[in-house]
Amino acid sequence: MSKFFGFKGDYSGLTDNQAMENQIKYGMNELSPEKKKNLFIRILGVFKEPMFILLFCTAIIYFFLGEARDGIIMLCFVTFMTGISFIQEWRTDKTLEALKELASPRIRVVRNNRIINIESKEITINDLMILEEGEKIPADARIIEMFDFGVDESSLTGESEIVWKKVCSDNDVNKISEDFWRKDVCYAGTTVIQGSAIAKVISIGRDTQYGKIGLDIQGVPERPTPLEKQTRHLVKICALIGLGFFILVSLITLIHTGSIVDSILSGITLAMAMIPEEFPVVLTVFLAMGAWRLAKKNSLVRKMPSVETLGSVSVLCVDKTGTLTKNQMTVKETCPHNGFDANELGYWAALACETEPYDPMEKAILNYIENNGSDKEDVFKNPLLFEYSFSSDTKMMGHVWSIENSATLAAKGSPESILPLCCLTKEATDNVAEQQTRLASKGYRVIAVARSIDMKEYPDTLKECKLDFVGLIGLQDPPRDEVLESIKVCKSAGLRVVMITGDNGITAQSIAREIGISHSSNVITGPELELMPDEVLLDKVKDTNIFARVMPRHKMRIVKALRDNGEIVAMTGDGVNDAPALKYADIGIAMGKRGTGVAKEASDMILLDDNFTTIVESVGDGRRIYDNIRKAIEYILVIHIPIALIALLAPLLHMPLVLLPVNVVLLELIIDPTCSIVFERLPAEKDIMHRKPRSNNEALITGSLILKSILQGLIIFAAAFGAFTYFFKSGAGEPEARTFAVLVLGISNLLLVYINQSDTEFAFRNMVNFKDKVVITVNSIIIAVLIIITYVPTINGIVQTAPLSAKNFLFAIAVSVVATMWWEIVKLIKRRKI
Repeated sequence: MSKFFGFKGDYSGLTDNQAMENQIKYGMNELSPEKKKNLFIRILGVFKEPMFILLFCTAIIYFFLGEARDGIIMLCFVTFMTGISFIQEWRTDKTLEALKELASPRIRVVRNNRIINIESKEITINDLMILEEGEKIPADARIIEMFDFGVDESSLTGESEIVWKKVCSDNDVNKISEDFWRKDVCYAGTTVIQGSAIAKVISIGRDTQYGKIGLDIQGVPERPTPLEKQTRHLVKICALIGLGFFILVSLITLIHTGSIVDSILSGITLAMAMIPEEFPVVLTVFLAMGAWRLAKKNSLVRKMPSVETLGSVSVLCVDKTGTLTKNQMTVKETCPHNGFDANELGYWAALACETEPYDPMEKAILNYIENNGSDKEDVFKNPLLFEYSFSSDTKMMGHVWSIENSATLAAKGSPESILPLCCLTKEATDNVAEQQTRLASKGYRVIAVARSIDMKEYPDTLKECKLDFVGLIGLQDPPRDEVLESIKVCKSAGLRVVMITGDNGITAQSIAREIGISHSSNVITGPELELMPDEVLLDKVKDTNIFARVMPRHKMRIVKALRDNGEIVAMTGDGVNDAPALKYADIGIAMGKRGTGVAKEASDMILLDDNFTTIVESVGDGRRIYDNIRKAIEYILVIHIPIALIALLAPLLHMPLVLLPVNVVLLELIIDPTCSIVFERLPAEKDIMHRKPRSNNEALITGSLILKSILQGLIIFAAAFGAFTYFFKSGAGEPEARTFAVLVLGISNLLLVYINQSDTEFAFRNMVNFKDKVVITVNSIIIAVLIIITYVPTINGIVQTAPLSAKNFLFAIAVSVVATMWWEIVKLIKRRKI
């Protein structure tokens, strides 16, 4: 066809037959997701879970006993588990769908000697694409011809700086490039920022770079979080406890009554009442509420167990740009040359910029002059006569302005490009070189500024101009103001911060030193990683906290090496290139503001404000939630021990039933809101971010927790059962003795909340400082219920209790205080040892 859009080549493109043959041979330009499991297979997978089996059997037993309400609750848990399973299996499919959306839906190509507009999935190998500013590139393609062609490859490389492309000859193409990302190739999923180009397609679909990332995501297995593993173990223990209670209670009842049916029903009823069935409730409510609270703090959790995983993180792998830094280039230092001052240097640098810049460095220069009193409109008030465009070859640009009726050139670019055009003495050249080295050592990006006054003619290229050197400018994307303090918190909490960036090592080191990242002198670059065996990397990652010039697949290798060393890894990311590492990490954190859809779909959590400090605060919240889960479980164990022992010993000792089924239900009504509402709202302990991360293998229920629970439970059992025995043997009626025992159990329940809030802080201080209105309301309702079942005659008849005298009521309170407050003495002994 004839030439078009100013391009020099004569392009005809593929014929329809050639395009069809290539589509048959290479396939369509799309990602084909793995075949999905059908609904039946997914349901069978859920049936294998021990939690599902226990809850389903529990529901059947409740329905069998006529307890329809409790049966429906259990079935709700079954439905919840099924939904969670489906969501996990759909996550990979969603990620692949998000990858598809990155492709431009339609693209112009040359076929049959004419330009046509086709769907991106119809592009095939050797198609000629016409690419212009603002378009998303749908396939990997080699550039044939171009005009000032700049591409934003940040979604693949992680760096926001424009990549200026170039055309290479066949000989150059055959040479091995030092860079993974070629300058003569444009990649699928990236965006054209400036210029236009003709590009010949070389890879489509899964064979493109972002297509390979899609395969990486598919290959990452779903792994249970530490809490999920421990929950499954906990459920198995619960099932064994239930079986044990069933056998014991059934045998005891059979011995005393001789009725098989009554013994089985009695065993089932008491076993279900005694099993700490609040465990799944606690885990579900705490994680759901934790996710809700995190969302209010700009952390959107996509997978509930990730709330707990946050609390066990030992390594934070973070990107530099936008997370640790402001993602906003700033002029940090100016070095005017002899005869010029800083304002003049800024003025001439601004004249060399675009009037409406996209480049972040040009934006920084214009902000600099405005902050120093210059008006942007005043700077650009003169007519623009000529423009020398920036190119990746020359690494400089310039504008010729009509200033005071004289043609004046303002130029800027790399010092290596600008300085040879300036007339400098050897001494001046050495001085400038020294300044350049000093700025570069600080991690600044250095640009040189020059001018030429009263130009008589405009040479074809900027290289032919003779310039007067004006000075050097050092720019940097500075750290966020709050990052330095957050890094200190991380060190105190035993959290290791690892910077993974596409930027150069010197810049990364400079930022790391400025914000206080440990071992900032150790840097591993992408090219070094390419040559490094996995065994060596496994050792290197132990004390290397900076990885620079990394490529997409490097991030997964780094995360894998850290995990293989036993670390629990949180990984932040925003681009397509980050998706596999986000999915492979223990918890993937996507950036909410600048993150791609692919990164968000692959992540466990989305950071809505892209702020590193929010991540650190979320880790603290994760630790608080895990602490509170453990405290709630400890409380459940403590309060169930006396209930279980009383239920077993009363028949064994030929005594009347201390607790009737209705009394057990009442106690459950106290236990359930206490563990699911009160403990969930407990604030973090003061030392929460002064502890080292807990081990990945640390059990949710430790030996010390079990020992403490048994001791506290036995004392409360002795108080309640002993009081019942004393009153009953002293001639008091069975209802009165039962009332006293229920009061001791109920009041002990309330006191335990404050006693077990902390192993170091005293209960009295917790009562004074803890002023949560919701908790106060719950506790007030519990106290009211205890008073009602004691003194309201109608209720007395239903729950088979009797009113107590004021003296005995106060005595019940005193017994409860003695039965629980003894642990305060243990705290005092511990504090004195410390």
